[in-house]
Amino acid sequence: MVDNTNFPGVEVPIKPIDLGTILSSILIIIGAYLVTRIITYILIRVSERAGARRITVKMVVPLLKFAIYGIALYYILGFLISLSSTQLIAFSGLLGAAIGFGLKDLFADVIGGLIIIFEKPYQLGDKVKIGDYYGEVSDIGIRATRLVTPDDNLVSVPNYLIFTQAVASANAGSPEMMVVIDLFIDLDSDAELAMSILKEAIVTSKYVYISKKRPFTVILEDYPFYRRIRAKAYVYDLRYEFEFKSEVTRRTWKEFSKKGITAPQVNVMSEKTMC
Repeated sequence: MVDNTNFPGVEVPIKPIDLGTILSSILIIIGAYLVTRIITYILIRVSERAGARRITVKMVVPLLKFAIYGIALYYILGFLISLSSTQLIAFSGLLGAAIGFGLKDLFADVIGGLIIIFEKPYQLGDKVKIGDYYGEVSDIGIRATRLVTPDDNLVSVPNYLIFTQAVASANAGSPEMMVVIDLFIDLDSDAELAMSILKEAIVTSKYVYISKKRPFTVILEDYPFYRRIRAKAYVYDLRYEFEFKSEVTRRTWKEFSKKGITAPQVNVMSEKTMC
């Protein structure tokens, strides 16, 4: 029995911890880990065959993780302590103090993970920007969200940042995603022809997705020493974001070269004179 000084007269009974209790707890943890890995593997495989529902299927993964580890924690505590309703109040006070002094960050991560799962500011498979990091959400865990960046780095972002950082989702749970392509041409180049070439490169791309809800647009903007042609179009699968952008850019500049459309020319001498 452990006497709780914060709640006089209330004792929290802790069962003797023997080798059997330790082994049982370890087996539960290992079992929970293996079950989550197996379920994650199966659901990821199923999601790849689900087409437009791929991201929806993937979002079942973090929900099951929380449920499985929550059940595992329940059984482990059952091995260690036995609480009545009165003692539960005392134990809650101790747990609150522990969270306040040493586990508040972990607790914030867990709550953040639950908010991510149920409010869905982003989902598994989304392309998101959290703080300074941009990438595809590969996992939403109990403590952290993992992003795969364009450089193929795996970044772990604490879940509690959902409370303090702005989060931008490029596709909001949809497999299609808008891609912005900026091309810069000289003022003397034929802007209308350049826009026409860029449009043709977009509509003939093997990665593009065009519909009434997902239209594309090409915008021309004039600046003092150059013109910017900005294209906004959707890729049918967000994983082809960079392939789409690269393909359209390459084909467009190839056609620009044939038609005499050039990039802005920087007048170095005039810049030196102005300086």
